[in-house]
Amino acid sequence: MATIKDVASLAGVAISTASYALNNNPRISNETKEKVLAAARQLNYQPNGIARDLKSNKTNTIGLILSDLSGPFYSELIKGIQDVTIANGYDLIAVSSIGGKNSTAVKFLKEKRTDGVIVLAHNIDNKLIINAARKDMPVVLLDRPLDSEYVLNIQVDNEGGAYKAVEHLISLGHNEIIYLSGPNNSYDNLKRFEGYKRALKDNKINFSGRWLYQGNFTKEGGYHAAKVMLLQNDLPDAIFAANDEMAIGAIEAFKQAGVEIGKDIAIVGFDDIQLAEYVNPSLTTVKQPMREMGAMAAQQIFQALNGNFFTEPILLQTELIIRESCGSRKGK
Repeated sequence: MATIKDVASLAGVAISTASYALNNNPRISNETKEKVLAAARQLNYQPNGIARDLKSNKTNTIGLILSDLSGPFYSELIKGIQDVTIANGYDLIAVSSIGGKNSTAVKFLKEKRTDGVIVLAHNIDNKLIINAARKDMPVVLLDRPLDSEYVLNIQVDNEGGAYKAVEHLISLGHNEIIYLSGPNNSYDNLKRFEGYKRALKDNKINFSGRWLYQGNFTKEGGYHAAKVMLLQNDLPDAIFAANDEMAIGAIEAFKQAGVEIGKDIAIVGFDDIQLAEYVNPSLTTVKQPMREMGAMAAQQIFQALNGNFFTEPILLQTELIIRESCGSRKGK
């Protein structure tokens, strides 16, 4: 396979001159460019795209950093991002932030391995994001606010969505409502907890500390929390789970114990993952527009790379999807 050195030798020019000519550098005369291009055609020279991109400090790749690549929550987000990256001739690389300071995600940010990065991971430090973001590598931060140059923010109305979910439960006559929590350092979990408490307060229901259970945003966590409630013989009116995976885990535990979901206890989740519609009974949940968020995040990256930074945070709205998992206590 011919190299640029072969092209330069045949054209009778220096290797640097051949490189400049092949990249249409204005410093090279048209006569020299023609000579180099003719040599490249004669040798069937194929430029090394990777090396060229490294030279220009461009990768034609967008990075996506997620807390965990294994969960069902991210599929719609990734689809939305891919729709836009493919349309722009870019590749998408998704990595997990598991591993802390030694994770591939941290290397992405520190070493500029992509032309832009989308971050949805609560364990990536704000300072690292601020230091990494720059004009030629903008960062879009999802579901977490951060005011810094070259950092763009897209958030879901987590508090409003949680408020709608709890208001719905209260409207059905439920007064003792458990909050099944995600990680304490998760911004979206904290906002959902705020919405939950605000709905209780607005309806003159006093929050009790015994209504707070930890589920860690996992199906296993939701299952374990429900088992603890059953062991303590402390079955509430209803549960608002801060994500669908925990809600589905709780449903499984209660069903094993003979508790009838929607009659003996009401359960509402958050996210509207694909499984929410097909679990039995189907899960009432708060739908967040994950595909729209992904597409918008990728669009923000490309606009920023073209010099058009949209600095105002974007807040996306949620929708309450009512299914079978919560029935009314009125009249009981």
